[in-house]
Amino acid sequence: MPTDLPEPQAVCNPVTRSAIFIVATLEPGPEHAKTVRDLCADVAGLVRAVGTRAPSGELSCVSGFGSDAWDALFGAPRPANLHAFREFGEGARRAIGTPGDLLLHIRADHMDLCFELAAQLMGRLGGAVSVVDEVHGFRYFDLRDMVGFVDGTENPRAREAFDFVVIGDQDPEFAGGSYVIVQKYLHDMAAWDSLSVEAQERIIGRKKLSDVELADGVKPSSSHSSLTTIEKDGQEVKILRHNMAFGRPGAGEFGTYFIGYANAPDPIEQMLENMFVGRPPGNYDRLLDYSRAVTGGLFFVPSAPMLEALADRNP
Repeated sequence: MPTDLPEPQAVCNPVTRSAIFIVATLEPGPEHAKTVRDLCADVAGLVRAVGTRAPSGELSCVSGFGSDAWDALFGAPRPANLHAFREFGEGARRAIGTPGDLLLHIRADHMDLCFELAAQLMGRLGGAVSVVDEVHGFRYFDLRDMVGFVDGTENPRAREAFDFVVIGDQDPEFAGGSYVIVQKYLHDMAAWDSLSVEAQERIIGRKKLSDVELADGVKPSSSHSSLTTIEKDGQEVKILRHNMAFGRPGAGEFGTYFIGYANAPDPIEQMLENMFVGRPPGNYDRLLDYSRAVTGGLFFVPSAPMLEALADRNP
């Protein structure tokens, strides 16, 4: 990590075996805002306290705030690119925005660590927030998503990940921070499994077993991998995905929780527009014929020292 930037939260940590995603809305009233601000100073300590029970478990927590919540909790100044989630598409194929002021991305190699930290955090928040979505995710075999393909193959790594994910000179007052977009997708597995492996591979743009990308002459322009590849000035712009599978087989629920980090929302929003509207319009991601987004939110993730300092900010 460059030494001239504040330490980020754990956005670039490796993928773990388990995760809990909590999205909550802020209850009105100055006392509730103070409760949330007070917790900002203690998140790191709670992670350390719970994590010492199993030091090899790689416990971490990333805290993010929505646009309206930032104004209510912290006031000005505000991150340059923080805004409400932008919706794309129409009808049944639509990236929808749903309520969310606070995001907690808790992860570890053991679900008991995630569960205990989530319980501690929510115990501290009490009635200051209302949870609108909670997902317990798991790593599915060799980093595969629920539809059976390896997820996150093109993730940047090491210094490259830091450069694509962490804010630097773009917004100096918020250096060390990141933006994160989350979406919960539900899959029609009966319809998906009725496809041949070859048809699935054309939709994703990769071989299912080997994860090798299809050749340009074979891979459709509507494939998922084609539409989520973004270039600027001749260079590919990457994001960092920490997606997790989730589900309840007894209830027929099979899903993928998308979570993407970047140093600006633009590349993720461009990917979503390509997927839901199409590039060009109409040439949309055919995976969306089998997957439906049911939540959507954009959050700003302050640096670790800024998160702690936010406890003392009062708009």
